[in-house]
Amino acid sequence: MEFKWPARVYIEDTDAGGIVYYVNYLKFMERARTEFLRHLGFDHAEMIKQGTMFVIHSTEIHYREPACLDDELVVSVVIDEIKRTHLTFRQQIFRGATRITEAKIKGACVRKNTMKPCVIPIPLAEALQAYIGEQ
Repeated sequence: MEFKWPARVYIEDTDAGGIVYYVNYLKFMERARTEFLRHLGFDHAEMIKQGTMFVIHSTEIHYREPACLDDELVVSVVIDEIKRTHLTFRQQIFRGATRITEAKIKGACVRKNTMKPCVIPIPLAEALQAYIGEQ
């Protein structure tokens, strides 16, 4: 299963050439992952209060076509892999039926006070299982 989140390109997202500045695709993906967790019933702020949080370990991104001002986009989220302390997201950004960007983003669950890896909370790991699969 995949989670989809709509996004629109605003002027603040673009560069002097009128296309989305490359790093802003990662911002769209971050927002989609945040909304994905919220959809599953988990809130970043609450997790942090409880002493755990996710940090990004690495990213691999491919830009296929540019997005431009006022484009309506859809950002998808699928789980590639879940381990005890980390997971891999596979994300794509579409403009209509056209895939314009794709990425693999690896994140780790860490203790807030030590920044050391910790086990992903079991209720969250169980909720994520439904989203493992193909896009």
